[in-house]
Amino acid sequence: MQFRSTRSGNLNVSFKEAVLRCLPEGGGLYVPAQAVDMRQFFLYMGEETSYPELAATVAPALLQGELNPFSASRVAEGAFDFEPELRQLDENLSVLNLYNGPTGVFKDFGIAFLAAVLEELLKNSGPAMILSASQGDMGVSLAHSFRQRQGITAVILYPAGLIRGLESADFVPQGGNILPIQIRGTFDECQRLIAEALMDRPFAERYGLTSANAINPGRLLPQSFYYLYAFVKIKKYLRGDLVFSVPSGNFGNLIAGLYAWKFGMPVNGFIAAMNANDSFGDFIRGKKFAPRPPVTTNSPSLDVSVPANYERLISFYEEAPAVMRNMVYPDSVNDERTLKTMVEAWKRYGILLDPHSAVAFAAAERLRASGDFSGHVHTVVLATGHPAKQAALVAKATGQEIVMPPRFAKLQKPVEPVAVIEPQLDALEGAIASCL
Repeated sequence: MQFRSTRSGNLNVSFKEAVLRCLPEGGGLYVPAQAVDMRQFFLYMGEETSYPELAATVAPALLQGELNPFSASRVAEGAFDFEPELRQLDENLSVLNLYNGPTGVFKDFGIAFLAAVLEELLKNSGPAMILSASQGDMGVSLAHSFRQRQGITAVILYPAGLIRGLESADFVPQGGNILPIQIRGTFDECQRLIAEALMDRPFAERYGLTSANAINPGRLLPQSFYYLYAFVKIKKYLRGDLVFSVPSGNFGNLIAGLYAWKFGMPVNGFIAAMNANDSFGDFIRGKKFAPRPPVTTNSPSLDVSVPANYERLISFYEEAPAVMRNMVYPDSVNDERTLKTMVEAWKRYGILLDPHSAVAFAAAERLRASGDFSGHVHTVVLATGHPAKQAALVAKATGQEIVMPPRFAKLQKPVEPVAVIEPQLDALEGAIASCL
């Protein structure tokens, strides 16, 4: 599989180059240049297939010439000491739990694969530096996945305030490979600084710079794997259409699902479940995209005005407008409905949902009741965050005490950064150079 820019389809690059360069020279984002039919692989997998086995089978088929079956097995085994859990609630509804990783959010899957595959791709090559912005627990996910990876330094930028959950023994000054740097500014300024660093080619080449944020196709592509995994687990029980309901803010998860469809996964629809921000609903409905100022909701990861995957969505729409019109169903769920859904899911199925997952659950229930699908439909709801991540809200809504998994205990441990800088490129390089 090769990749092209969303802004220029004339020049294709390898997966390795797309991962290591991260952003095309002319701007835009990398997207697959062609579809690879994977049906011969996952259609014959059984429900006993483990997640590392699926990843080790699918990855070399997608990335022929760059990963062979042996290297893909090393990547999969080195990335995933956790896997998704598909829980079938009834004959019409399942939940795909994506919160079994170190930080309890779906991002753990993409970051873990990226770290392992980057280490594999760098064998017999020069070192690389991962530059990523973090808020919440993403810094822990990055540190967990990149810890002790050979030839890789992970620089984590985060806005004002203490970072939590990292181990100082992993920091570069202590002999490790993790470098947390605090920015005097906002998360947006962290992201802007990363884009500036990546587009400054002399700077980027000096350090072998790339990113672990969703702009990197090496993090986005493996998110398609858990859709294939869900299909493999549920396929023998299906009696009709298959639909996925996806919490959608930056739209990386939805794009990954559409990639899985392009790889041959039999699926009949995707619900783009948004909160009150409804960031891309009008566009999917065929109207002009007009960003609005974001509003604060109880599903904060979906509080997005301009999705980070905006250009990938536009590119997919241009490639397959009929798919976007006929397979993607936008829906917007407000806070009141989100909380009611959390209560209903507990009472009816005995499951606890975080508010992001509840948005997708509510949208799935609404579509099922709308009659837009004729015949039997099975909906898989992506549960993207552990309910303990927002324990107080979940407990207040459901009246249930939330048991905190032991692995989350260290997420609360405050850590001092190795440097505090202004959001400027020269300050960033000074901080990096002083620690290496």
